[in-house]
Amino acid sequence: MKTLTEAVYRIFPPGGLFDESVVRTLFNERSKGAQELLLDRALRSGEVLRLKPGLYILASEYRKSEIHPYTVAAMLCSPSHVSLETALSYHGLIPEAVYQVSSVIVQRRRTFNTPLGVFVFHCVPTRYPRAGVEAIKLDGECWAYMATPLRAIADLVYLNRQISWREQGMSYLLESLRIEESDLQELTFDRCDEMVDSFRSLRVKAFIKGLRKELRK
Repeated sequence: MKTLTEAVYRIFPPGGLFDESVVRTLFNERSKGAQELLLDRALRSGEVLRLKPGLYILASEYRKSEIHPYTVAAMLCSPSHVSLETALSYHGLIPEAVYQVSSVIVQRRRTFNTPLGVFVFHCVPTRYPRAGVEAIKLDGECWAYMATPLRAIADLVYLNRQISWREQGMSYLLESLRIEESDLQELTFDRCDEMVDSFRSLRVKAFIKGLRKELRK
């Protein structure tokens, strides 16, 4: 193994994920140019993969554990939370397999095409970005922020500007998203008022209020 690969492997970063600060710490006796040369050699050899400038991961054969894609999403862009179809799939509400990780941020939209897959971050401005968001435990010691089903629906409604409760109502959830009505009946509206207050969009507020009234919760 190359010098940098071996050094990173020995410190056992979760899933082999590390940033340039790790390189500086491991080789603090070397100049910045020498550190960059070590990293460049590891990248050229294929032992290290670049996820974005400053964020890297060991190739699969050098990882002591696998990395969860939701952890990667959190590292690619923070603060953020996994949401939209990805969150609905995680909660078992939509039947489709989701082939990219969709997250929400309050800044401009960003997309990362990485060796580990495609990660899309959609802009959904809110007063309280963590409203309707929970911390979930993943494999090993990793955690991620995940939208509750209700927050994922609110995020989707915000991004699909043609959707409104008055025009589509439950049909958007039942027909377009293909969520089962029995699953909608299981939705929890805990912290719903905080989430509604967080959104600036009157259309989103009206949709969530209409859904709660429809489900009589």
